[in-house]
Amino acid sequence: MILTKQYRCVHSSSCQCTKGHLSEDVIFLVFRQLNWNPKLIAALSCVCKWFDDLAKRVLWKEFCKTRALKMMLDLQSCGSHSVDGNWRALGKLLIYCSGCSGGRLFNSIQIPGHFVYRTRFSRTSGKSFLLPHCRTDVLYVSDPCEHLDQGDDGDVGFFRGVFKSFMVSKVRRMLINRGAQLHPTAVCPYCKAKMWNMLQANMVPLTASCKLGAYEDSIEYYVCLNGHMLGICTLLPLSDSEEASESE
Repeated sequence: MILTKQYRCVHSSSCQCTKGHLSEDVIFLVFRQLNWNPKLIAALSCVCKWFDDLAKRVLWKEFCKTRALKMMLDLQSCGSHSVDGNWRALGKLLIYCSGCSGGRLFNSIQIPGHFVYRTRFSRTSGKSFLLPHCRTDVLYVSDPCEHLDQGDDGDVGFFRGVFKSFMVSKVRRMLINRGAQLHPTAVCPYCKAKMWNMLQANMVPLTASCKLGAYEDSIEYYVCLNGHMLGICTLLPLSDSEEASESE
């Protein structure tokens, strides 16, 4: 009988759920069977505020744990019950390359955002994006999402990441102490928070280009108030031997 029991959705007079909905437990079991499909979670969120709240509070959290369990355990190991910026934002960051099509970031680059099936995030790689005296901070950074032959810019790579406990990080403290200015119009594509330009704050170390395989003067990235990072670089061309090995 539990599978047919429904509850009236009473949170809003304008809600479309006039015939009620299943309990949280049943929805949880359904989405577990669906392996926390992110497209279906996003579709459910659009139904009404009740479903949107359930998705943000439960479903996106389970999706993140399924996709990157060790990373999620580390992000929560400070004792917080949640993560900075909410679980939906983190879920989107795991599977969405933001690109740049609004014209407000990364000069004139026009590459639309898109979903990626799976991306590796590395805490070790994150150290390369931190100045030496900030390397006790924890930053997870993705491999670059390659967009090849982008006109005069050559091969472009987008990368993204997330800080652990950004509110108490040395990076945040340094940005504030240096009087870094937030971007006047652009917001984080993952949580809609304002963003700092790390290049303008002179906080992009040379080790970042080595880790990305990019030109030293072509890297730019932003960090938002919730600790989400997004950036762009121009990738170095592969040597003939590297191209040959990749084609085998």
